[in-house]
Amino acid sequence: MNPSALFIRRPVATTLLAIAIALSGLLAVFRLPVGPLPNTAFPVIVVQATMAGASPETMASTVAEPLEKRLGTIAEVNELTSINSVGTSLIVIQFGLTRDINGAARDVEAAIQASRADLPTTLRSNPTYRQYNPAEAPLAVLALTSDTLTTAQLYDSADSVIQQQLSQITGVGQITVGGGALPAVRVELQPGKLNSYGIGLEDVRASLSAANADSAKGHIDQKDQRYEVLSNDQIKKAAPYRDLVIAYRSGAPVMLRDVADVIDSNESIRNAGLYNGKAAVLVIVFPQPGGNIVRTVQQIRAVLPSIEATLPGDVKVHVAVDHSQSVCASVGDTGRTLFIAVLLVVGVVFVFLRSPRSALIPAVALPLSIVGTFGPMYLLGYSIDNLSLMALTIGTGFVVDDAVVVLENVMRHIEAGMPPHEAALKGSGEVAFTVLSMSLSLIAVFLPILLMPGIVGLLFHEFAVTLSIAILISLVVSLTITPAMCAYLLKQAPEQKPRWIDRMFERMTQAYSRSLTAVLDHSLLVVLVLIALIVANVALFRYVPSTFFPEQDNGTLMGQIIADQSISFPAMKQKLAQLQAIV
Repeated sequence: MNPSALFIRRPVATTLLAIAIALSGLLAVFRLPVGPLPNTAFPVIVVQATMAGASPETMASTVAEPLEKRLGTIAEVNELTSINSVGTSLIVIQFGLTRDINGAARDVEAAIQASRADLPTTLRSNPTYRQYNPAEAPLAVLALTSDTLTTAQLYDSADSVIQQQLSQITGVGQITVGGGALPAVRVELQPGKLNSYGIGLEDVRASLSAANADSAKGHIDQKDQRYEVLSNDQIKKAAPYRDLVIAYRSGAPVMLRDVADVIDSNESIRNAGLYNGKAAVLVIVFPQPGGNIVRTVQQIRAVLPSIEATLPGDVKVHVAVDHSQSVCASVGDTGRTLFIAVLLVVGVVFVFLRSPRSALIPAVALPLSIVGTFGPMYLLGYSIDNLSLMALTIGTGFVVDDAVVVLENVMRHIEAGMPPHEAALKGSGEVAFTVLSMSLSLIAVFLPILLMPGIVGLLFHEFAVTLSIAILISLVVSLTITPAMCAYLLKQAPEQKPRWIDRMFERMTQAYSRSLTAVLDHSLLVVLVLIALIVANVALFRYVPSTFFPEQDNGTLMGQIIADQSISFPAMKQKLAQLQAIV
């Protein structure tokens, strides 16, 4: 039975099949997300809680500890790590690799709700959580600067305007704002004056809470009408706070200004951002899982002029970091490598077959197999990244083998005098089982990668599946489209005289024969050299550096400065400015 006979006898249907494979791949390639790594759902969830002004010790004891007690009861939690800083607690929950990340997220949300009763009342909002993705480096960082506005005002614009508008862009996931805090009134108490009046810190806190309440005022009924009493008791500026009475001593009121400095500031004064030496507020944009990083950054750049127009006139929005550039460069380099690989494979086939018509067949089958792979990749939710493109680059040497095997066998019968149509029928039938066994054996090689456990298995799963799909599509192309092209493109071979390339191959064969004879005459020396090479390889293997991914130059320098624990924030801020000036 010859599976290719049906397609050889029906060239129109075979042509439509080729067009369908090409169109499915071309339609999918423009919809596939682009990123540096596959969109791997690691079973890791990060919980974050914020309480302005709280020390790391307070965050650890009052926020992180109650959360850890609840989160630790979730099934299949392998590791629980908390990082506490001023006003922020970050808890990293690592689950078993077999744990469903969506089910784990539901359990984390339930644990957060259950821990609310144990958390302090000063924690104004519930802790938030998000899934961790290895490809979730920020896709862009925007810097807001101004010559007249304060950092708190810049932060307010970034939080209320930019963050809201960027969240509506397709592909944008989480957005965080750093380098500042929301506007607030700061009350800096003077302990000496408090002690002289005999006033405690709790008295001040209670007075501030009572004066800043926003509660219902009730209503007034008058005949047939009912009037709601609406009034906002909240104070948003520092001036009204200064005249607040916090206690009475010797019959005289003690004002807040008598024991404290009340100023208009922001919620946290222990954070700072710099952009080109100027104070700045940073908007850090993270990608949505499965999103197209390149397209998302293009949309962000497109809407930046309209966003900047809605901000105060003195505010400038700069693109401080654009990670899509490194992604484009990396993916572009891999794509060019893939294109060069296709050209080289087709060129080698042309050199050996010495016929433009013969070279045209693998020149069609190879790109068709590569392009056709994008369709199943889109259906499986894969992305165009370094690993999937690497799989396609490696696959160029595999997918062309099937077409070359069929082509060479058909050419053998044509050179023997058989008409091209009959040669295609006979030649494809003779190697159909061989082509099938070749493809299945290649796929079997990558089964261990599909079954590989751990993080490496999650990352390289897409690599193995993509390469297997390319091999399967090349199998289909080689048994359908390639035999049909052989039947209708190849011609009866005339008597050919020896060509220059034949003479060159003959000289290469003779040179190889002479070298092989010399090796066989010194077999003992060859065995000793082989043993020496094996020992040298084992010894040198210890000195070869190892890493999870190869190092690459993405055009970015990152660093950090670490000072003594006792350093103050103003001193640290000054050192950061000095470092930036040096850089």
